[in-house]
Amino acid sequence: MYEGVLVRLRAYEKEEMGYVKDLINKSEIKKYLSPGIPFPYTLEDELKFYESISANNDTYTFAIEAKEDEELIGGCGINAIDWKNSTATVGIFIGKEGFLSKGYGTDAMKILINFIFNEMNINKIKLDVYSFNVRAINCYEKLGFKKEGTLRKEIFREGKYHDILVYGMFRDEFKY
Repeated sequence: MYEGVLVRLRAYEKEEMGYVKDLINKSEIKKYLSPGIPFPYTLEDELKFYESISANNDTYTFAIEAKEDEELIGGCGINAIDWKNSTATVGIFIGKEGFLSKGYGTDAMKILINFIFNEMNINKIKLDVYSFNVRAINCYEKLGFKKEGTLRKEIFREGKYHDILVYGMFRDEFKY
């Protein structure tokens, strides 16, 4: 368990998978999570996800819990690690209403970034974000991520094509 000011990162519990499915399947959350068709996840999908969680496969997945009431509000993780080149790709979502735009995601990312740089000894963190996800872009830039590129008209959402923005941060750029 890793703690910040507002949240702690911890392991998921199997009995939470139904709740996680409900959080992820909200249309206002799902549209930000993957470039594929935003089709709803089933409980079976979430149970398969839970069974796949292992620190041995170069992915690290954390539940995000609000410290004030120990409520599960989202998730984050390291989706890919390149040990040779010392890079890691990350992702995050906050799915609980009332916790968006209040610093919970930023706090969770600070914890995750610190874990990656100081526990895993990784040199660079990478992430992709959709150009219409202004809240996430603001969070990443506030933390020190730098825009490295644009994949133009890479994702189709809500009847339009949008860019995917590529961001990165080196260990010596992290100020927290």
